Amino acid sequence: MGEILVLRHGATEWSRSGQHTGVTDLPLLPEGEERARSLAPALAQRHLVEVWVSPRQRARRTAELAGLTATAVDEDLVELDYGGYEGRTTAEISDELGREWSVWRDPVVPGETPGETLEGVGKRVDRVLERARARLDDGDVALVAHGHVLRVLTARWLGLEPAAGALFALPAGAYGALGHEHARPVLTGWGLG
Repeated sequence: MGEILVLRHGATEWSRSGQHTGVTDLPLLPEGEERARSLAPALAQRHLVEVWVSPRQRARRTAELAGLTATAVDEDLVELDYGGYEGRTTAEISDELGREWSVWRDPVVPGETPGETLEGVGKRVDRVLERARARLDDGDVALVAHGHVLRVLTARWLGLEPAAGALFALPAGAYGALGHEHARPVLTGWGLG
């Protein structure tokens, strides 16, 4: 049985600075491009039957540089919509609120631009996982996307609530492998590359 490879895009200006990047479509930095290229030899060893990418240019470019040919662009793989917190760091948001804020615990943003809930992201990635499971008998499925959405997807693969994605930090330009052990979903590799 194949595995699901979750590949986070390479570094962008905002991923480097810690700014939340949901709907803003930023390009990769040169080091993000180099990191993506460095993944190609390891990924070339896999039997990929599907490569699904987020529509954001940073994910599509990462897939291309890593030697992957997208078989589908999947809207369900877009990053969490941070609403009014788009482009802001956790420290800035925490300072404004006068308390520590966490995307894993707190609403994305109250008010006029509410953003997306973790539960909403969980429903999106559940659809991705359902489609991916149907292909695993034939080989591996690669998902090229973004940090928070892939962390929620990993939590859901393991049967956990979306907020458990907090436990699965994935650096820019790295990937993880989701597989099975004794027919149970498990992490088979993490932070690879």
